[in-house]
Amino acid sequence: MSLSEKKNRIEYMVTCVGDFAHAHKMTPADAFSFLQKFKGLDFLADCYDVEHSRSIDATVDDLAEVCMRNGGVFA
Repeated sequence: MSLSEKKNRIEYMVTCVGDFAHAHKMTPADAFSFLQKFKGLDFLADCYDVEHSRSIDATVDDLAEVCMRNGGVFA
């Protein structure tokens, strides 16, 4: 993977974490911890090729579903 591809993936993941935080009324740090604990970050890394072609809103919804399947509960 080239350096520019790595940079694109990182930027995409940062955007997704921020939008997830906003959608679920969390701080970005809390969202990152939540996504890490309940496998959302793994999902983003593993499914980047598909997810980055979808809207960020759709990806945020997918992240919520993945986290709920792995025990995540939203307040």
